[in-house]
Amino acid sequence: MEPNQPLEERPEVADAIEDDVAVDAFITGGGPDADTPEFVAPGTRAEYRTGAEQNWDPEDLAVAQGKDPTPENVERARAELDRDGAAAIERTVP
Repeated sequence: MEPNQPLEERPEVADAIEDDVAVDAFITGGGPDADTPEFVAPGTRAEYRTGAEQNWDPEDLAVAQGKDPTPENVERARAELDRDGAAAIERTVP
């Protein structure tokens, strides 16, 4: 083998290209994976729950946003909940 021989011209690369044997690490069994996702008709699976489906106190929202539950932060979270409702929660806890 020549020291500056291009990789694609090396004998071991040619052998690997000609090899038709499946590599176990690449076999997925034909099921869904990252490259072949499973698509289903709408309504055939249970709906996903989101964070906004439960009751949230302003204190909880302030803490979820990474703030201490000080009176100022709690009041800001209360105003945000009053103004935006579930959208305020969805922005923080999708």
